[in-house]
This record gives sequence, C-alpha cells and structure tokens, in this order.
Amino acid sequence: MATRDVLTKADLAELRRSALGTANPLGVAADLAEAAEQGRLEDPDDAGDALTLAAEIAEIRARPEAALRYAEQAVAAYPSGDDPRAGFARALRARALFRAGGQDDEAMAELTALRPLLLTQPDAPAYVSAALDAAGRSAIAETWLSEAVDSVLGERATGTATDAAVDLGPPDAPGVTFFLLQQRHRVRRNLNLPHDRQDDLADRLETQLVRRAGERRDAESDLLFWPRAEFDTLISEHPALAEVYGPDWDAHRGRLEKELVRLRSAGQAGLGVFGATVAGLTAFAGRRDGDPTDAGVRAGYAAEVSARPSARIPWPPERNDACWCGSGLKYKKDCLPRSRS
Repeated sequence: MATRDVLTKADLAELRRSALGTANPLGVAADLAEAAEQGRLEDPDDAGDALTLAAEIAEIRARPEAALRYAEQAVAAYPSGDDPRAGFARALRARALFRAGGQDDEAMAELTALRPLLLTQPDAPAYVSAALDAAGRSAIAETWLSEAVDSVLGERATGTATDAAVDLGPPDAPGVTFFLLQQRHRVRRNLNLPHDRQDDLADRLETQLVRRAGERRDAESDLLFWPRAEFDTLISEHPALAEVYGPDWDAHRGRLEKELVRLRSAGQAGLGVFGATVAGLTAFAGRRDGDPTDAGVRAGYAAEVSARPSARIPWPPERNDACWCGSGLKYKKDCLPRSRS
C-alpha cells in the first residue's frame, strides 16, 4: 500500500477488501498501524477499526506477535474494552495468544470475558467460536453456543426444546438468535455430532430467511459484488451466471452501479453492495444440497452475506475517493460513469 497522508473510511473499506491480495499484506498491516499511531485517519474514531484490520491481516498471515500487538493497540483505541466494536479485536487477541504458545490461560480468559456478547451481538457467535476453533477447542464452542441458544429460547436444563416462533429479524439484518443457531449448527457439523432439534431449527430459519429474501427482492439485484478475481472464478466455474452478474467484470460493476442509482432515485438510503466469494457461495450451496446457480440458493447466500457488517461496502463514495469496486481508481474515473453508459 502506498503511504497516504490521510486514510479515509473509503480507503479502509478498500483495504478490507484487497489487503490480502496485495504483494505485501504485512506491509499493509504495518502501514495501517502507523496511520493510526500518527493520527493519519480522516476520522480519529476509525483508529480501533484500522488496528483491528491490521491484527486480522497479521493473524491470517501467521504472525502472532504482530497480531497480538495490533490487537492490543486496537482494544486500547476504542473508548473502552466493553465497546461493542472491540469484541472482534479482543477475539483476535485471544487467537494470537493461542498461536504464540504458552498463553492459553490468558487467551481463554479473554474469550470467557466475551462470552456474554453471544446473547447480544450478532457477530459474536462467529468470532468467538472461530477463535475457539482455531485453538482446537470446538467442543467448548459447542457448549457455549448451546447454552446461549438455550438462554435465548428460554429452554431449561431438562432439555425440553421450544417450538415457539423465533424472531428472525429482517432478511438484511437477522437477529442474534439466527446467528447463534447457525454457528452452533456449523460447529456441531464439524464435530460430527448428531443432528438435534436445535439443528433442525437452524435449518428451518435458514429456509425462512431464503424465502423472505426472495420475496423482498423480487426481481431486484441481490447487490452481491464479486471482486475481479472472484468474478473471473465464478464465471469460469458457473458460466450460466454471466446472465445474472454480467459477461465480464466491467459489465458486472456497471449493473450494480445502475441498480444503486435506481434504488437511490426510489428514495432508498444507506445503500451499499456486499462482497461475495465463490468459496462462500459454494459452501452455502453445499449446506443446502443445492446448486450455486439456483436462484433460491443465491438469494439465501445474498441474505447471509448482507447480514455481515464486514461484508458491506457503502455507496456512493465521494467523487474523488477510491472507487467502491477496489480498482484503485477514483470513483469519478471508474464506476460513477458506468451508470450513464
């Protein structure tokens, strides 16, 4: 990443999409940390998020010492360790402690402190269970998620399951119960545990979400954005999807830009696209025993992706800011004109 005087929110969103695909991801992480330290963020409140991204990059690249350092700086940058935004950084800190070796007790203490968030934050089931999975403690993750589900559903130690209606939430923002059940279902599947009534409930809720997403979107675009490499892989593996997402990447971006303009003209606010991956679509289709080209499967995957705050790419950027597509060009020189072609 070329050093910039000031990093904007759009810059951070671009780096979140593209950092791991650069020639030197660890250099990007170091630059992010330096920008936070030197006050080179347009919004100082973004320091925690920038450092969390740096920690995530370092953890993925198997640099636990750097990941731990960045994660601790991220937690310190938030107003308090209890700030909802600090949860992911604290989970990354735990992962780095596990990976560094000899600090398992401290890592578990950090995750135990995050455990109450399973009941209140939709993202928490994913990042807490992922940290435990990475440390080979999936059985603990299953226990924690199961107890959280029991608490949310009002079940008792007798094991009597409830079939009361669960508040699923809107298709673009499912409630915490949905994510608890989905992560529990995932962990149990990986542990080869037998399917139980809560796994059935997870399947039913996912089916409901797919149906409601389809009803809501009707013929509208699902607003899934496939970065260039992902798009090329998608069309190579599933040529039929060229009719849905465009014959090439330029056409894909043009379709999204035009749809966003249409939605804004119709009065919708808070618009954005959602970063998609071929691996994610394939995994979702596998869980449903479906085909990635099936419209229902794609609608369900779109609903799942759009519920993740980290997948959202806000639109529109400022004219002179980096384009939302991650090309590195300014918005006015790239996707903005596509709505007029």
